[in-house]
Amino acid sequence: MRKTRALLLAVTGFLIALTTAVAAQSDYPSRPIRLIIPFPAGGSNDIVGRAIATQMGERLGKQVIVDNRTGAGGVIGTELASKSPPDGYTILVISIAHSVNPWLYKLPYDPIKAFSPIGIMGTGTNVLTVHPSLPVNSLKEFLALAREKPGELSYASAGIGTFQHLGAELFRLEAKVNLLHVPFRGGGPALIDVLGGHNKIMFSSLVQAVPHIKTGRLRALGTGGKERVPALAEVPTISEAGVP
Repeated sequence: MRKTRALLLAVTGFLIALTTAVAAQSDYPSRPIRLIIPFPAGGSNDIVGRAIATQMGERLGKQVIVDNRTGAGGVIGTELASKSPPDGYTILVISIAHSVNPWLYKLPYDPIKAFSPIGIMGTGTNVLTVHPSLPVNSLKEFLALAREKPGELSYASAGIGTFQHLGAELFRLEAKVNLLHVPFRGGGPALIDVLGGHNKIMFSSLVQAVPHIKTGRLRALGTGGKERVPALAEVPTISEAGVP
C-alpha cells in the first residue's frame, strides 16, 4: 500500500495532506477525519483550514475535526502528522514554513517523503499594516520614520521562518531599514499583540488583516504582489509605493 498521509497546501503555503491509497477504499471515510493545523487559532492557516474542514465535512458526510498543535514554526504539529497511521484519516495543513524549516531545524521527519500532497487550498499576498497609533499614513512616511528611528520600530510575526517573517525581512533588505523582529507562536497571537498596540507593525495575511483594516483597527500601507488587491483597491502595492 502506498503512503496515505496527506497534506493541503496553500498560499503562503497552506498544504493539506491526505493519503493516496484512500481512493481505493470504497467506504472512505467511515469515521471522523483529523485535520492538524500546526499553528494557533486565529492565524491564516487556521482561518482557511477551518473553512476547508467545514466544507470537507459536509461533502464527505463525516466530521473533520480541527486539531491545533503549535510550536517550533509548525514542526511539532507536522511531526505528529508524520507519525500518524497512513490510513487517510490524518490531514495536515502547512504553510511556506514547511519549505523553510529544513534550513532552520533538525527535523524529526522527512518533509517530502513523509507526506503526499493533495492540493493547494488558496494563494494570496501579504499586507503591511500598522497600528493606528503609529504616526504614519503612507509607506513613504513609514520609511522616513524607520530611518529616523533605526531598530526602534518592531514588527510582530507568526514566528521565525513564516511568510510574515520572510516577507518583512525581504522588505527590510530592499528598503534598507532596520526593523526589530518579534516572533510569536502563530499569526493569531501576533495579530492580537498588534491590535493591542504593543508591537505596531505586521506584514499580515489578507485573510487575517482585511476585517480589521475595514474597521479601522489596523492601517494598511501597502500590499505585496505585482497588482493591487481587489479587497483593498485603494491601497497601493509596496512596489508602487517605492520599494521594489
